[in-house]
Amino acid sequence: MREMLDVLGVNIDMVTLEQAEQKIWAFLKGEKLRMVFTPNSEMIMLARKDGALKQVLNGGDLVIAEGIGVVYASGILGKPLAERVAGFDTAKRMITKLPEKGYTLFLLGGAPGVAETAKENLEKQYPGIRIAGTQDGYFDEQKEQQIIADVNRIKPDILFVCLGMSKQEKWIYNNRDKLNVKVCMGIGGSLDVFAGKARRAPDFYCKYGLEWFYRLMKEPWRYKRMMALPKFALTVIWEKIKGD
Repeated sequence: MREMLDVLGVNIDMVTLEQAEQKIWAFLKGEKLRMVFTPNSEMIMLARKDGALKQVLNGGDLVIAEGIGVVYASGILGKPLAERVAGFDTAKRMITKLPEKGYTLFLLGGAPGVAETAKENLEKQYPGIRIAGTQDGYFDEQKEQQIIADVNRIKPDILFVCLGMSKQEKWIYNNRDKLNVKVCMGIGGSLDVFAGKARRAPDFYCKYGLEWFYRLMKEPWRYKRMMALPKFALTVIWEKIKGD
């Protein structure tokens, strides 16, 4: 039975990082495709305006709290999450054990060449990992059908989809009945990190929930997107007051 937390209409699984990982391994033993989504506060705010996105997120088989803002919100709502469960961390934990477990992985997304570079880096770092295929995220509808056919021919166990916020979640959801894989997971910009094209925030910032601040220092032009964070917090507080 899933224990869920409703954050502004989006249902979040109340799991730790270890529990999320174990759930995904369990998914891989089944035959049905399972969808793993990783919403942060920005995506949840977007889902308030985009009903289709909200439907997608609530259709996930595992929906984990990507952002520290979601963790703080859970405290405000009286059902505190034990910890943040970042998509990157979850994917990394899976990747480190793939060589011994023997499951295959397909990397979809990023700019041309990024997925291939990520594959090369991961194969060097984790000898024995089986990355069955790669595809960049620049494709039209016609090419999309060919990609789905290629994925189904290869039959990877896990498909990491990195097409950007909301687009990747909708892509997974809309193609869930067409894909012959066991686990589809949206991991956003993680592919750029695996490829060495981007750097994740140092451990200090991750530990204290300050990744957003690190990104803002590195990319100050993102300040408009960062405004979603205080707006999210105020909205959660207001909804809590109204509910009480």
